[in-house]
Amino acid sequence: MTRTRRWAVVAVGVLLVVGVPVAIRAIPPSDSDVGAGELLAAVAGSEDHPWSGYVETEGALDLPVEDDFSDVGSLFGESTRMRAWWRGDDDWRVDRLLVAGETDLVHHSGLTIEWSYEGDRARLSRDPDIRLPRTADLVPPVLAERLLRDVDAGDVVRIEARRVAGVDAPGLRLEPTAPQASVDHVDLWADPESGIPLRIEVFAAGEPSPSFTTEFRDFSAATPATAATDFPAAPGIEVDHDDVLDIADAANQYAPLRPPDRVGGLAKSSTSDGAVGVYGVGLTQLIAIPMRDREADPLREQLGQTPGVRHLAAGTAVSAGPLGVLLTGEDGDGGWLLAGTVTETTLVEAAGDLARGTTYLQDDS
Repeated sequence: MTRTRRWAVVAVGVLLVVGVPVAIRAIPPSDSDVGAGELLAAVAGSEDHPWSGYVETEGALDLPVEDDFSDVGSLFGESTRMRAWWRGDDDWRVDRLLVAGETDLVHHSGLTIEWSYEGDRARLSRDPDIRLPRTADLVPPVLAERLLRDVDAGDVVRIEARRVAGVDAPGLRLEPTAPQASVDHVDLWADPESGIPLRIEVFAAGEPSPSFTTEFRDFSAATPATAATDFPAAPGIEVDHDDVLDIADAANQYAPLRPPDRVGGLAKSSTSDGAVGVYGVGLTQLIAIPMRDREADPLREQLGQTPGVRHLAAGTAVSAGPLGVLLTGEDGDGGWLLAGTVTETTLVEAAGDLARGTTYLQDDS
Protein backbone atom coordinates (compact mmCIF):
# COMPACT_ATOMS: atom_id res chain seq x y z
CA MET A 1 0.00 0.00 0.00
CA THR A 2 1.42 3.39 -0.95
CA ARG A 3 1.97 6.12 1.63
CA THR A 4 -0.73 8.26 -0.02
CA ARG A 5 -3.24 5.43 0.14
CA ARG A 6 -2.36 4.66 3.76
CA TRP A 7 -3.01 8.29 4.71
CA ALA A 8 -6.27 8.23 2.76
CA VAL A 9 -7.40 5.19 4.77
CA VAL A 10 -6.44 6.95 8.02
CA ALA A 11 -8.36 10.06 6.95
CA VAL A 12 -11.47 8.02 6.17
CA GLY A 13 -11.20 6.31 9.57
CA VAL A 14 -10.94 9.65 11.35
CA LEU A 15 -13.99 10.92 9.48
CA LEU A 16 -15.94 7.82 10.48
CA VAL A 17 -15.01 8.28 14.14
CA VAL A 18 -15.37 12.06 14.31
CA GLY A 19 -17.77 12.81 11.50
CA VAL A 20 -20.59 10.47 12.48
CA PRO A 21 -21.25 12.10 15.88
CA VAL A 22 -21.01 15.54 14.24
CA ALA A 23 -23.53 14.45 11.61
CA ILE A 24 -25.85 13.16 14.31
CA ARG A 25 -25.61 16.45 16.18
CA ALA A 26 -26.31 18.36 12.96
CA ILE A 27 -29.72 16.69 12.51
CA PRO A 28 -32.33 19.10 13.91
CA PRO A 29 -34.03 17.71 17.03
CA SER A 30 -37.62 16.64 16.60
CA ASP A 31 -40.05 18.78 18.57
CA SER A 32 -43.33 17.75 20.16
CA ASP A 33 -46.69 19.50 20.26
CA VAL A 34 -46.74 19.52 24.07
CA GLY A 35 -47.98 22.85 25.39
CA ALA A 36 -46.13 25.09 27.84
CA GLY A 37 -48.49 24.32 30.71
CA GLU A 38 -48.36 20.59 30.09
CA LEU A 39 -44.57 20.60 29.93
CA LEU A 40 -44.34 22.69 33.10
CA ALA A 41 -46.59 20.16 34.86
CA ALA A 42 -44.38 17.31 33.64
CA VAL A 43 -41.27 19.05 34.99
CA ALA A 44 -42.96 19.70 38.34
CA GLY A 45 -44.10 16.08 38.48
CA SER A 46 -40.55 14.80 37.97
CA GLU A 47 -39.19 16.11 41.28
CA ASP A 48 -39.30 12.66 42.90
CA HIS A 49 -38.09 10.81 39.79
CA PRO A 50 -34.66 9.13 40.13
CA TRP A 51 -31.92 9.80 37.62
CA SER A 52 -28.17 9.65 37.03
CA GLY A 53 -25.72 11.23 34.65
CA TYR A 54 -22.74 13.40 33.86
CA VAL A 55 -23.32 17.15 34.25
CA GLU A 56 -21.31 20.15 33.13
CA THR A 57 -21.91 23.71 34.27
CA GLU A 58 -20.47 26.91 32.82
CA GLY A 59 -20.50 30.10 34.85
CA ALA A 60 -19.59 33.58 33.68
CA LEU A 61 -20.11 35.33 37.02
CA ASP A 62 -16.88 37.02 38.15
CA LEU A 63 -17.43 36.90 41.89
CA PRO A 64 -14.98 37.97 44.62
CA VAL A 65 -13.25 34.89 46.03
CA GLU A 66 -12.76 35.53 49.74
CA ASP A 67 -11.92 32.43 51.79
CA ASP A 68 -15.42 31.95 53.22
CA PHE A 69 -16.92 32.15 49.72
CA SER A 70 -14.21 30.60 47.51
CA ASP A 71 -16.28 27.53 46.63
CA VAL A 72 -19.25 29.70 45.64
CA GLY A 73 -17.05 31.84 43.40
CA SER A 74 -15.67 28.82 41.56
CA LEU A 75 -19.11 27.23 41.13
CA PHE A 76 -20.61 30.28 39.44
CA GLY A 77 -17.51 31.63 37.71
CA GLU A 78 -15.87 28.54 36.23
CA SER A 79 -16.59 25.25 34.49
CA THR A 80 -17.63 22.40 36.77
CA ARG A 81 -17.85 18.70 35.89
CA MET A 82 -19.99 16.37 37.97
CA ARG A 83 -21.06 12.75 38.01
CA ALA A 84 -24.32 12.33 39.93
CA TRP A 85 -26.66 9.57 41.12
CA TRP A 86 -30.06 10.59 42.51
CA ARG A 87 -32.29 7.95 44.08
CA GLY A 88 -34.33 10.55 45.97
CA ASP A 89 -34.07 13.80 47.94
CA ASP A 90 -32.62 11.90 50.90
CA ASP A 91 -30.45 9.43 48.98
CA TRP A 92 -27.98 10.87 46.48
CA ARG A 93 -24.34 11.36 45.60
CA VAL A 94 -22.67 14.08 43.52
CA ASP A 95 -18.97 13.84 42.63
CA ARG A 96 -17.19 17.00 41.50
CA LEU A 97 -14.46 15.89 39.10
CA LEU A 98 -11.17 17.77 39.41
CA VAL A 99 -7.91 17.71 37.47
CA ALA A 100 -6.30 15.67 40.24
CA GLY A 101 -9.02 13.73 42.01
CA GLU A 102 -12.55 14.64 43.05
CA THR A 103 -14.68 16.00 45.87
CA ASP A 104 -17.81 13.99 46.64
CA LEU A 105 -21.06 14.84 48.40
CA VAL A 106 -22.94 11.81 49.74
CA HIS A 107 -26.33 12.38 51.36
CA HIS A 108 -28.41 9.96 53.44
CA SER A 109 -31.00 10.43 56.20
CA GLY A 110 -30.56 14.18 56.60
CA LEU A 111 -26.76 13.97 56.85
CA THR A 112 -24.17 14.85 54.20
CA ILE A 113 -20.59 13.63 53.92
CA GLU A 114 -18.15 15.77 51.95
CA TRP A 115 -15.14 13.69 50.96
CA SER A 116 -11.95 15.11 49.47
CA TYR A 117 -10.09 12.50 47.43
CA GLU A 118 -6.85 14.51 47.47
CA GLY A 119 -6.94 15.22 51.21
CA ASP A 120 -8.31 11.76 52.07
CA ARG A 121 -10.54 13.39 54.64
CA ALA A 122 -14.30 13.58 55.10
CA ARG A 123 -16.68 15.96 56.87
CA LEU A 124 -20.02 14.79 58.22
CA SER A 125 -22.67 17.44 58.82
CA ARG A 126 -26.39 17.86 59.08
CA ASP A 127 -28.15 19.50 56.15
CA PRO A 128 -29.33 22.92 57.37
CA ASP A 129 -32.07 24.92 55.68
CA ILE A 130 -29.77 27.95 55.45
CA ARG A 131 -26.36 27.39 53.82
CA LEU A 132 -24.22 28.49 50.89
CA PRO A 133 -24.71 26.89 47.45
CA ARG A 134 -22.83 23.68 46.65
CA THR A 135 -22.39 21.41 43.64
CA ALA A 136 -25.56 19.38 44.24
CA ASP A 137 -27.66 22.55 43.98
CA LEU A 138 -26.54 23.13 40.39
CA VAL A 139 -27.52 19.88 38.67
CA PRO A 140 -30.44 20.69 36.32
CA PRO A 141 -33.26 18.89 38.23
CA VAL A 142 -32.38 20.52 41.57
CA LEU A 143 -31.82 24.00 40.14
CA ALA A 144 -35.07 23.77 38.17
CA GLU A 145 -37.05 22.90 41.30
CA ARG A 146 -35.76 26.07 42.95
CA LEU A 147 -36.29 28.34 39.95
CA LEU A 148 -39.82 27.12 39.19
CA ARG A 149 -41.27 27.54 42.68
CA ASP A 150 -44.60 29.40 42.55
CA VAL A 151 -44.55 29.40 38.73
CA ASP A 152 -47.77 28.54 36.91
CA ALA A 153 -48.67 27.89 33.28
CA GLY A 154 -49.29 31.57 32.57
CA ASP A 155 -45.65 32.41 33.39
CA VAL A 156 -44.03 30.18 30.74
CA VAL A 157 -43.96 29.84 26.95
CA ARG A 158 -42.68 27.08 24.70
CA ILE A 159 -39.37 27.44 22.88
CA GLU A 160 -37.78 25.20 20.25
CA ALA A 161 -36.58 21.75 21.19
CA ARG A 162 -32.89 21.08 21.67
CA ARG A 163 -30.88 17.87 21.64
CA VAL A 164 -29.41 17.39 25.12
CA ALA A 165 -27.52 14.23 26.14
CA GLY A 166 -28.93 12.49 23.08
CA VAL A 167 -32.52 13.43 23.95
CA ASP A 168 -34.78 15.59 21.77
CA ALA A 169 -35.85 17.85 24.62
CA PRO A 170 -38.79 20.30 24.35
CA GLY A 171 -38.09 23.71 25.86
CA LEU A 172 -39.69 26.30 28.14
CA ARG A 173 -38.92 29.97 28.73
CA LEU A 174 -39.69 31.69 32.01
CA GLU A 175 -39.60 35.47 32.35
CA PRO A 176 -39.94 36.88 35.87
CA THR A 177 -42.66 39.45 36.48
CA ALA A 178 -41.44 40.82 39.83
CA PRO A 179 -40.08 44.38 39.51
CA GLN A 180 -37.16 43.45 41.79
CA ALA A 181 -35.86 40.78 39.38
CA SER A 182 -32.47 41.13 37.68
CA VAL A 183 -32.87 37.91 35.66
CA ASP A 184 -34.20 38.57 32.16
CA HIS A 185 -35.29 35.01 31.44
CA VAL A 186 -34.49 31.35 32.02
CA ASP A 187 -34.61 28.70 29.29
CA LEU A 188 -35.12 25.06 30.25
CA TRP A 189 -35.21 21.82 28.26
CA ALA A 190 -36.66 18.61 29.69
CA ASP A 191 -36.77 14.90 28.93
CA PRO A 192 -40.18 14.37 27.25
CA GLU A 193 -40.65 10.95 28.86
CA SER A 194 -39.86 11.67 32.51
CA GLY A 195 -40.14 15.46 32.63
CA ILE A 196 -36.67 15.67 34.23
CA PRO A 197 -34.91 18.97 33.34
CA LEU A 198 -31.81 18.36 31.21
CA ARG A 199 -30.45 21.83 30.50
CA ILE A 200 -30.95 25.30 32.01
CA GLU A 201 -29.67 28.67 30.81
CA VAL A 202 -29.94 31.82 32.95
CA PHE A 203 -29.79 35.21 31.19
CA ALA A 204 -29.22 38.63 32.71
CA ALA A 205 -31.03 41.65 31.30
CA GLY A 206 -29.39 42.94 28.11
CA GLU A 207 -27.01 39.99 27.77
CA PRO A 208 -27.07 37.86 24.57
CA SER A 209 -25.31 34.89 26.19
CA PRO A 210 -26.29 33.01 29.35
CA SER A 211 -24.60 34.00 32.59
CA PHE A 212 -24.91 30.43 33.83
CA THR A 213 -25.58 27.10 32.12
CA THR A 214 -26.02 23.61 33.54
CA GLU A 215 -26.69 20.55 31.41
CA PHE A 216 -26.50 16.79 31.28
CA ARG A 217 -23.98 15.46 28.79
CA ASP A 218 -24.97 11.90 29.65
CA PHE A 219 -28.34 11.03 31.20
CA SER A 220 -30.43 8.11 32.43
CA ALA A 221 -33.90 8.18 33.99
CA ALA A 222 -33.42 4.69 35.43
CA THR A 223 -33.13 4.27 39.20
CA PRO A 224 -29.43 4.10 40.19
CA ALA A 225 -28.24 1.03 42.06
CA THR A 226 -28.17 1.29 45.85
CA ALA A 227 -24.38 1.00 45.82
CA ALA A 228 -24.09 4.05 43.54
CA THR A 229 -24.93 6.43 46.39
CA ASP A 230 -22.73 4.75 49.01
CA PHE A 231 -19.82 6.58 50.61
CA PRO A 232 -16.86 5.48 48.43
CA ALA A 233 -13.93 6.13 50.78
CA ALA A 234 -11.56 3.40 51.92
CA PRO A 235 -11.67 2.09 55.52
CA GLY A 236 -9.63 4.11 58.00
CA ILE A 237 -10.37 7.52 56.51
CA GLU A 238 -10.63 10.37 59.02
CA VAL A 239 -14.17 11.70 59.35
CA ASP A 240 -14.70 15.08 61.05
CA HIS A 241 -18.10 15.83 62.57
CA ASP A 242 -19.08 19.47 61.98
CA ASP A 243 -21.81 21.26 63.90
CA VAL A 244 -21.45 24.24 61.56
CA LEU A 245 -21.44 23.79 57.79
CA ASP A 246 -20.38 27.23 56.53
CA ILE A 247 -20.52 30.94 57.30
CA ALA A 248 -24.23 31.21 56.50
CA ASP A 249 -25.10 28.30 58.79
CA ALA A 250 -22.91 29.73 61.57
CA ALA A 251 -24.53 33.16 61.38
CA ASN A 252 -28.01 31.66 61.26
CA GLN A 253 -27.38 29.59 64.39
CA TYR A 254 -25.45 32.02 66.56
CA ALA A 255 -25.91 35.68 65.57
CA PRO A 256 -28.10 37.25 68.32
CA LEU A 257 -30.63 38.95 66.07
CA ARG A 258 -33.66 38.38 63.85
CA PRO A 259 -34.14 40.16 60.52
CA PRO A 260 -37.52 41.68 59.57
CA ASP A 261 -40.25 39.73 57.81
CA ARG A 262 -39.99 41.79 54.64
CA VAL A 263 -37.13 43.62 52.91
CA GLY A 264 -36.93 45.24 49.49
CA GLY A 265 -40.58 44.41 48.92
CA LEU A 266 -39.89 40.67 49.26
CA ALA A 267 -41.36 38.40 51.94
CA LYS A 268 -39.14 36.23 54.13
CA SER A 269 -39.13 32.50 53.45
CA SER A 270 -40.80 30.19 55.96
CA THR A 271 -37.46 28.37 56.34
CA SER A 272 -35.81 31.54 57.70
CA ASP A 273 -36.33 31.24 61.44
CA GLY A 274 -32.83 32.28 62.54
CA ALA A 275 -30.50 35.24 62.03
CA VAL A 276 -30.15 34.85 58.26
CA GLY A 277 -32.99 36.07 56.08
CA VAL A 278 -33.95 34.47 52.76
CA TYR A 279 -36.43 36.61 50.85
CA GLY A 280 -38.44 36.14 47.69
CA VAL A 281 -39.00 33.00 45.66
CA GLY A 282 -37.96 31.40 42.38
CA LEU A 283 -36.08 33.74 40.04
CA THR A 284 -36.26 36.70 42.43
CA GLN A 285 -34.49 35.91 45.69
CA LEU A 286 -31.98 37.47 48.03
CA ILE A 287 -30.19 36.30 51.15
CA ALA A 288 -29.15 38.57 54.01
CA ILE A 289 -26.29 37.30 56.21
CA PRO A 290 -25.15 39.22 59.32
CA MET A 291 -21.35 39.38 59.46
CA ARG A 292 -18.87 40.21 62.19
CA ASP A 293 -16.07 42.64 61.39
CA ARG A 294 -13.47 39.84 61.15
CA GLU A 295 -15.54 38.30 58.36
CA ALA A 296 -16.83 41.49 56.76
CA ASP A 297 -13.54 43.41 56.58
CA PRO A 298 -11.62 41.04 54.24
CA LEU A 299 -14.69 40.62 52.04
CA ARG A 300 -15.18 44.39 51.87
CA GLU A 301 -11.54 44.79 50.84
CA GLN A 302 -11.95 42.25 48.06
CA LEU A 303 -15.21 43.77 46.88
CA GLY A 304 -13.40 47.10 46.70
CA GLN A 305 -10.89 45.61 44.26
CA THR A 306 -13.56 44.09 42.01
CA PRO A 307 -13.99 45.74 38.58
CA GLY A 308 -17.15 47.82 38.48
CA VAL A 309 -17.40 48.19 42.27
CA ARG A 310 -19.73 50.95 43.45
CA HIS A 311 -19.32 52.70 46.79
CA LEU A 312 -22.83 53.66 47.83
CA ALA A 313 -24.22 55.28 50.94
CA ALA A 314 -25.71 51.87 51.78
CA GLY A 315 -22.38 50.04 51.39
CA THR A 316 -20.08 48.41 48.84
CA ALA A 317 -21.87 46.97 45.81
CA VAL A 318 -20.84 44.80 42.86
CA SER A 319 -22.78 42.90 40.23
CA ALA A 320 -21.99 39.86 38.10
CA GLY A 321 -24.56 39.07 35.44
CA PRO A 322 -27.93 38.83 37.21
CA LEU A 323 -26.33 38.46 40.66
CA GLY A 324 -26.07 41.54 42.84
CA VAL A 325 -24.00 41.83 46.02
CA LEU A 326 -24.08 44.56 48.66
CA LEU A 327 -22.07 44.65 51.90
CA THR A 328 -23.25 47.29 54.35
CA GLY A 329 -21.16 49.12 56.95
CA GLU A 330 -17.53 50.18 57.09
CA ASP A 331 -14.32 48.56 58.33
CA GLY A 332 -14.65 47.48 61.94
CA ASP A 333 -18.44 47.69 61.88
CA GLY A 334 -19.35 44.25 60.59
CA GLY A 335 -22.36 44.53 58.31
CA TRP A 336 -25.04 42.73 56.35
CA LEU A 337 -24.07 40.77 53.27
CA LEU A 338 -26.95 40.89 50.80
CA ALA A 339 -26.76 38.83 47.62
CA GLY A 340 -29.29 37.64 45.09
CA THR A 341 -30.92 37.84 41.70
CA VAL A 342 -32.37 41.28 42.36
CA THR A 343 -31.65 44.82 41.20
CA GLU A 344 -29.25 47.14 42.96
CA THR A 345 -32.18 49.35 43.92
CA THR A 346 -33.75 46.37 45.68
CA LEU A 347 -30.51 45.61 47.54
CA VAL A 348 -30.24 49.22 48.75
CA GLU A 349 -33.89 49.22 49.84
CA ALA A 350 -33.36 45.89 51.62
CA ALA A 351 -30.31 47.28 53.45
CA GLY A 352 -32.43 50.14 54.78
CA ASP A 353 -35.18 47.75 55.87
CA LEU A 354 -32.62 45.62 57.73
CA ALA A 355 -31.16 48.67 59.48
CA ARG A 356 -34.60 49.77 60.65
CA GLY A 357 -36.32 46.45 61.26
CA THR A 358 -33.78 44.02 62.73
CA THR A 359 -34.53 42.81 66.26
CA TYR A 360 -31.56 42.23 68.57
CA LEU A 361 -31.92 39.45 71.13
CA GLN A 362 -31.02 39.89 74.79
CA ASP A 363 -28.28 37.77 76.30
CA ASP A 364 -29.90 35.61 78.99
CA SER A 365 -26.59 34.43 80.42
